[in-house]
Amino acid sequence: MNIKSKIMSFSDLFDGGFKARNKGHFSAIVRVAMENGHLSTEERLFLDKLALQLEISPEEYAEILENPLKYPINPPYLHTQRLERLYDLSRMVYADRVLGPKQKEILHRFVLALGFTPGNAHYIVDKALSLLVFDVDLDTFLFEMQNMNK
Repeated sequence: MNIKSKIMSFSDLFDGGFKARNKGHFSAIVRVAMENGHLSTEERLFLDKLALQLEISPEEYAEILENPLKYPINPPYLHTQRLERLYDLSRMVYADRVLGPKQKEILHRFVLALGFTPGNAHYIVDKALSLLVFDVDLDTFLFEMQNMNK
């Protein structure tokens, strides 16, 4: 086995792990969106766009919708990791305004799914969306969210 084939197999392993993480992430979002037993038109459009961003194939998309429990969730353990995931999800929800008035509602469900306390969830959603209005970067988002109660 030459060095080039070793690099390719390592790259394939990385891509596979990245792809599996995206499927798990997408599956978790589908679970949250389907919490009430169905998907609204806005939620479906949001998932369609998200699937493209996460490079979820049409076959994988259909499979995940059929059984969102198939892929494991890797919930963030550290507070900073939860905030990073919140930043990503908030940007997705806010980006195209596909969800319209449901932005806050679905982001609230994501906040709870990420493990934030229900008592702070509305405040966290409002703070996250207000930061995105100012188009803040990840570092600023983390700083502001970590210092919001100080």
